[in-house]
Amino acid sequence: MTRTCPHLVRLAFAAGLILGPATQGLAQPKPPENWPAIKCERYTRAYAEALTKFGRKGLGQPFLDAHEAFLVSGCSIKGEVCPRSAEELNLANVMVIMGMNQGMASTFMPFACPRA
Repeated sequence: MTRTCPHLVRLAFAAGLILGPATQGLAQPKPPENWPAIKCERYTRAYAEALTKFGRKGLGQPFLDAHEAFLVSGCSIKGEVCPRSAEELNLANVMVIMGMNQGMASTFMPFACPRA
């Protein structure tokens, strides 16, 4: 049978009271209220940059139109851009990586294809 020393319990409790508030400062800061608009602005710039670098060859009109609709919506339409060609998939992958590097979650991205 094991006994817990009451002094250790009190010490652990006191440490929690002291360290709890101190570690809250280590949490990530709250994003600004206009964070969705900031993300969309960053994404729009990254998309223009990617198109300049990789070009539009191999990107179908439905892909480009759906992506443009995403941007015009303020990046609020989710899962409407379906990459079908190798070039579209490559651009989608580049955009996900660029977005993650700029602090956007993968759930921000517009890419998804309907299940067959």
